[in-house]
Amino acid sequence: MGAAKRYGGSLTFYFPSCFYRFMQIKISFFIALLCLSVTNISAQVPVIKLPELQKLLNSKSDTTYVVNFWATWCKPCVAELPHFEKLNAESKDKKIKVILVSLDFKRDLNSRLKPFVEKNNLKSTVVLLDEPDYNSWIDKIDASWSGAIPATLVIKNNRKKFYEREFHSYDDLEKTLNNLNL
Repeated sequence: MGAAKRYGGSLTFYFPSCFYRFMQIKISFFIALLCLSVTNISAQVPVIKLPELQKLLNSKSDTTYVVNFWATWCKPCVAELPHFEKLNAESKDKKIKVILVSLDFKRDLNSRLKPFVEKNNLKSTVVLLDEPDYNSWIDKIDASWSGAIPATLVIKNNRKKFYEREFHSYDDLEKTLNNLNL
């Protein structure tokens, strides 16, 4: 690798220039991997505005969308997340897509929401809705919605059913979905 020479009482190592180039490449590769992993974490929770959500809400697809409105600070919301995760996991071969719409503040994206998603290993699609004036958009989701969370909207073929309640078990959620005439 390198040659050692003794000058006086100290030992000095000399490395060929190719070694330094190799180390530069190795460090650059490590930095690139680090950047990619940070980019990947950022991609986990996109920040969206209402028009992007409305495109989904107006879907005429034969896929059933289960859109849950929640926040990390909402205890009943957090309690029902495992039921939506189980639905997502068991629906991989079906035309059911679970979307978890976080109503956390945008400023808490990196300090609260992303760590929560990672810690709880959420596999469903998670988005942060960046619309702080709730009164300007909750009626666009459903006219009957008071704005309380948790709330869930089920959409299929442009037909919708809204639930302003907590699902207390997976069976509760599954039974509700099975009883829909969408």
